[in-house]
Amino acid sequence: MPSILVIGHGAREHVIAETLARSESRPDLYAFMKSNNPGIASHCVETRLGDYGDLEDVVGYARGKGVDFAFVGPEYPLERGVVDALADAGIPAVGPMKSLARLETSKIFTRRLLDKYGIQGNPAFRVFTSLDGVEEFIRELPRGAVIKPDGLTGGKGVMVQGDHFDSAAEALAVCRAILERHSSVLVEERLEGEEFSLQCFCDGVTVAATPAVQDHKRRFVGDRGPNTGGMGSYSFPDHGLPFLRPDDLTQALEITKKVADALYRETGLRYKGIMYGGFIAVADGIRLLEYNARLGDPEAMNVLPLLKTDFVDLCRAVIDGALADMDVEFERKATVCKYVVPKGYGLPADHPDASSLGAKIHVGEVGDVKIYYSSVDLREDGLYMTSSRALGVVGIDEDIAAAERKAEKAIEAIGGPVDHRPDIGTEDLIRKRVEHMKKERGSNL
Repeated sequence: MPSILVIGHGAREHVIAETLARSESRPDLYAFMKSNNPGIASHCVETRLGDYGDLEDVVGYARGKGVDFAFVGPEYPLERGVVDALADAGIPAVGPMKSLARLETSKIFTRRLLDKYGIQGNPAFRVFTSLDGVEEFIRELPRGAVIKPDGLTGGKGVMVQGDHFDSAAEALAVCRAILERHSSVLVEERLEGEEFSLQCFCDGVTVAATPAVQDHKRRFVGDRGPNTGGMGSYSFPDHGLPFLRPDDLTQALEITKKVADALYRETGLRYKGIMYGGFIAVADGIRLLEYNARLGDPEAMNVLPLLKTDFVDLCRAVIDGALADMDVEFERKATVCKYVVPKGYGLPADHPDASSLGAKIHVGEVGDVKIYYSSVDLREDGLYMTSSRALGVVGIDEDIAAAERKAEKAIEAIGGPVDHRPDIGTEDLIRKRVEHMKKERGSNL
């Protein structure tokens, strides 16, 4: 019976713990969390609350419990080097070492890696350490610019022309503000198309894909409002998406395989963990938007419930470099994940709904869906939200319409000052995605 440590406290870690607990090996699970997530705790023998940056505490807890391996959920401990610290203590982990986690923690590192090793998928880009040449480069970009700081931003740091700024003068102001806090800024061409996520397991040599997912960053119905950590996502039974061609996914997987090889050539280290590619389908193929060095949130909630392969065996194959010997299988079902959030989520502090942050909520009888706890805190008198996303509600069925109805119906049983996006996974919104790509690609879709 293996012992496994899950690091993280969100909905992503809740579904990771649930999927590990399904293993035929019946593992003893432990969790190192920042806040008390009751969903994670329900699968664990014991949990510990602490700071992900306190590597001595994390490693000490793992060593004290005699865990066989750790699974690192969020990006922050990866950036801090938790996998390196665990390795020094003789404890392997599903998650890349700090140098390899730059795939996510440094957007500039990733752009330059693809460029250096001749890997397709990069948009036009330049890195600037001052404002010299920024305006000239932006004027060369036919559809405008995207401006990114170099580092972790919680999915909310990207600034897009037409959404966050309009003129070249405003772009310079954005770059100036970033350069006041960072040594460099990344400026890329703005791309038109549809985004999708392809999360892959990697043992440093072999890459195995999960079903493709589309996330929804915008806070409000119709893709309006500010960007968030993700308001929900969906996947289809064929493991593709209706606005993609089969060769789009083939290209995305091939890029990820080449990046895994390039990381080894660049660092001499094998990437053991999750390579989550955020891609965009455009008129003439696909482009890489960014990589994450861990499972997505909410996208993990779409793919892990469908996993047929024993998850503990899969994790061991990643660690041992034996992924080529694994048959990684997923059920052929549709999933729709909708996040329940405080009404004031993503709104200004002086908004009337801001009082919902930190409010108490109640989860009633939700029916045949999966509920994953995210940024919540279980206290003696009940369940409380924080200022972030609270619950991921996942409907799973034979087709997307049925999965969406399940998720939407379940949300009716969640009481409190909460909100969600009812349009995620609906026929109308998906049709808009398809029509958008038909406009971009014509009959080539």
